[in-house]
Amino acid sequence: MTDPHPFDDALTLEAVRDGVVRGHTSTAYKNMVGPFGGLTAATLMRAVEEHPDRLGEPISITINFAGPVSDGAFEISTRAVRTNRSNQHWYLELSQDGVVATTATAVFGTRRETWNDVEASLPAAPAPSDLEAGGFPDFIAWAKNYEMHFAAGKLSEDEMTDSTATLWVRDAPPRPLDFASLTSMCDIFYPRVFQRRGKFVPAGTITLTIHYFATAADLATQAEGHLLGTAHSRRFNQGYFDQSAELWGTDGNLLATSHQVVYYKD
Repeated sequence: MTDPHPFDDALTLEAVRDGVVRGHTSTAYKNMVGPFGGLTAATLMRAVEEHPDRLGEPISITINFAGPVSDGAFEISTRAVRTNRSNQHWYLELSQDGVVATTATAVFGTRRETWNDVEASLPAAPAPSDLEAGGFPDFIAWAKNYEMHFAAGKLSEDEMTDSTATLWVRDAPPRPLDFASLTSMCDIFYPRVFQRRGKFVPAGTITLTIHYFATAADLATQAEGHLLGTAHSRRFNQGYFDQSAELWGTDGNLLATSHQVVYYKD
């Protein structure tokens, strides 16, 4: 038997009692302070996916990072607050030693055949093989679990007038895409203020919302291929900025969008 992928190992959850599971932070996905937020989001997504009452596939999730997550064990409580004919609403709390560190709401649902259209445009970028791999300093542990090829917005010490970053990304080693890994990749963009200021400044996500357009069939089509991601901010103002992102599949389909508010000091 082969060892589990580091991502799956980090997402391991154990049932404690009805509606409560226990997990443990992962050294491999450690950020500068605490765990990588994308992994925390993916863990919350996985907690709903593994719940026996879960209906359908993810439609959206909002994660509120209320406080720091310390190294060690944590518990996630999951509760379906309402189930309708085609969608289901969830409330989650991640806590350590009885103190809530993260809350989340999620919507799952069943999709149906309708008229469809896409107004967003696929970003222009060279193929991954035509771009240098890398982009994050070695001391950022979680980034080593992703293969990244930046087309624009690679970390530098130069101040920029634009906050847009565009890159190809996939798990390292490659792993078939699922909803948990798609969730995590929605947060692989470093804070846009680093790009504008050309330096690291204290910053951290306060709230993150992800909208899923991908279906299980879309994920199967994507398999282990690179996703094309792009992110930008609209305004930096008095300690907070927004950040919006898109993740596109190799077939040119928009798989997910994310929107977050980040605090910063400068």
